[in-house]
Amino acid sequence: MTGAPGARHPDFALRAVLGTWAVGLLWSGLVPYDRVTWFLEVAPALLAAAVLWTTRHRYTPTTLLLMLVLMHGLILMLGGKYTYARVPLGFWMQDWFGWERNNYDKIGHFAQGFVPAIVAREILIRVFRIGTGKLLAFLAVSICLAISAAYELIEWAAALALGQGADEFLGTQGNPWDTQEDMLMALVGAVAALLGLSRWHDRQIAAFSRA
Repeated sequence: MTGAPGARHPDFALRAVLGTWAVGLLWSGLVPYDRVTWFLEVAPALLAAAVLWTTRHRYTPTTLLLMLVLMHGLILMLGGKYTYARVPLGFWMQDWFGWERNNYDKIGHFAQGFVPAIVAREILIRVFRIGTGKLLAFLAVSICLAISAAYELIEWAAALALGQGADEFLGTQGNPWDTQEDMLMALVGAVAALLGLSRWHDRQIAAFSRA
């Protein structure tokens, strides 16, 4: 799964991702708005970092996948720092577009579909040997929707366990359809990633196959 030296990105690419995340976590965790919310928001990045590091000798991700994972982790850390309902970028967008709420959380849920779509696609192709086509796209989108649904269940469980302490993590801002909209954004993100990045992704995967 690692490919030939000429086909894969140098090992420092993974180290650069993890090093950037370390800086991001340090900044994000320095006096966050709410410590419990911070941990809940950055936990997926911590889990991803552990998986990337422990599997580095058995599986080398494509550069595209690493770029997307890096971006997603930083989105999570920014949300953890302020809580999603208070991220300054969300307030700026609220002013620019005349929105009634801070919609930074929608960026997070779009990324929750966009990035896992490429992760799922790469694993399905390189590990499970599923060829490109409609079945691959269907499975990748389905995996993203399953991840989104699981995350919403985790939010629900946190609300039950923490009571009012989960309000910052949920970030619904009074929207009764927030859960459904979050899952829709993940779906849109997954479809957008497959439509926009599949050819680029195929070229990178082909470099591994030719090695």
